[in-house]
Amino acid sequence: MTRKARAPRAEKTATLSRPSASAPADPSPVGPALNGPALNGPALARLEVRNLATIRELELDFAAGLSVFTGETGAGKSIIVDALGLLLGSRANTDLIRTGESDLLVTGFWNEDGDESSASRRLAAQGRGVARLDGEVVSVRELQDWAQTRLTIHWQHSAVSLLGPANQRALLDRGLPEQTAAYTHAYREWQEARARLERLRTGERERARQLDLLTFQSREIAEVAPLPGEEEPLQAELNRLANLETIAQSAAGALTLISDGEENALGFLGEAVRALNASARYDDASAALQQELRAALDSLQAVSGELRAVAEDGAADPEQLARVEGRLGALGKLRTKYGPTLDDVLEFQAGVEEELAALTSDEQAAGTLDADVEALLDELRRVGAKLDSARQKRAAPLAAELLAVIRELGMPHARLEFRLSPLSEPALYGPSDVTIQFTANPGEDLAPLSDVASGGELSRVMLAISTVLGADTPAVVFDEVDAGIGGGAALAVAEQLHRLARSRQVMVVTHLAQIAARADHHFKVEKAVEEGRTVSRVRPLSPDERLEEIARMLGGNTSEAALGHARELMAGRQG
Repeated sequence: MTRKARAPRAEKTATLSRPSASAPADPSPVGPALNGPALNGPALARLEVRNLATIRELELDFAAGLSVFTGETGAGKSIIVDALGLLLGSRANTDLIRTGESDLLVTGFWNEDGDESSASRRLAAQGRGVARLDGEVVSVRELQDWAQTRLTIHWQHSAVSLLGPANQRALLDRGLPEQTAAYTHAYREWQEARARLERLRTGERERARQLDLLTFQSREIAEVAPLPGEEEPLQAELNRLANLETIAQSAAGALTLISDGEENALGFLGEAVRALNASARYDDASAALQQELRAALDSLQAVSGELRAVAEDGAADPEQLARVEGRLGALGKLRTKYGPTLDDVLEFQAGVEEELAALTSDEQAAGTLDADVEALLDELRRVGAKLDSARQKRAAPLAAELLAVIRELGMPHARLEFRLSPLSEPALYGPSDVTIQFTANPGEDLAPLSDVASGGELSRVMLAISTVLGADTPAVVFDEVDAGIGGGAALAVAEQLHRLARSRQVMVVTHLAQIAARADHHFKVEKAVEEGRTVSRVRPLSPDERLEEIARMLGGNTSEAALGHARELMAGRQG
């Protein structure tokens, strides 16, 4: 989809995302420029929000690198994630609309090779919402498909997606596109042949009944031989035949006025021609007008002849009327049974013919189909063995890469492996189930990740996967990925997020000073009361404000000790 038209921005009453004119520029190192070479794909350049929860109106400009959102507990840090989630097609919840307002609007702007694309979603308190791409109304599914190629959100609860076997298997298969495609092709060929064989094995009686029904339907339609669009002219002809008397009377009335009445149009025209005889000898204009009157007289005489024929044809041909009525009746019967339109009847006929051909082909192929199914199953097992072999070869090094990161993230005793369990029968995804076996504790046996990992452990495993395999989209958002960790693990998480931000636009909602200190861009979420209403604000911090915010996150205050510790953390981000 190529779009350049920009959706209108929300009307501004205040700009909440920009620092004051007196705020000094941040001299600390920042991430790559928005369109810099380190960013892999279109960047989220701007987010505009109106009437979302406690946000009245908000504008945020983003850049590449690592951006963090911090603030006091309850300040509404995750509202930004909720806003982006709406652009990803998350379920509409009118509870998100600010109390007293009729709707909310979220709009995101992306830079794509020098062009600007936009996506927006409006939720209405009464009635359905509207999704748009570059100002064009689209379905929420289209918005979701578009946004999911540009943005990924790891919610606090989204790490549970790792618990699904399909997602665990997909991690291993991500590097095996050729093997998985070959297996999928072989599996479908086997399934199609097996389905045909099953149809044959349903029994001769059922197959004969189906053939009789299809043959009857095919013959019934073929005997009528409907043509696309033939009903409309037939209906018009029926109307004409049924109203021939009225048509003849109308023609007779017109004929009286033109030629058959004591005073008629032909007589008047003839007199007009004769009246110009004298002047036509001396005046070219009069001669030309006389010639035109003669032409009109000729035309009117021709019309008079045709009207006479219509006037004399006042009775319908019973055979012709019966033929038209019969044809319409036959077509109507087909529409009633196979319609509702003739096009539907013809489409049904094509499907019947195709199914008849398939049943006939199955009967002819019955002798060899059983052997074909076995041969396709043997081929599927061969391709499946290659897929499993490739999975086994990839599993150990991938697990080692993930484990190296996971251990850095505060789980030094963790163990992880991909385990393949052969199935009794090949499945669509392969001949084996793939599960991640995991333990975070020394001395404990490996067990399925879904059985033993806590929420915090799942979040860190997800972060490791995003770091090792790379996020699937140019921008990735983490909401409270640091839940339940601190100390050295917090520093490790910060380093992993910073590493991921070298090739992705990374945004993190965090309560950890270690992560905030590692960021390239720091936003603070604050709540205030205005005119008796709670309002959330989001603003970028200046260097001094960042120092104070990180000190607050460390010790709950901005004492000299906390400020000193904050300086050490921020100095460490230079490394």
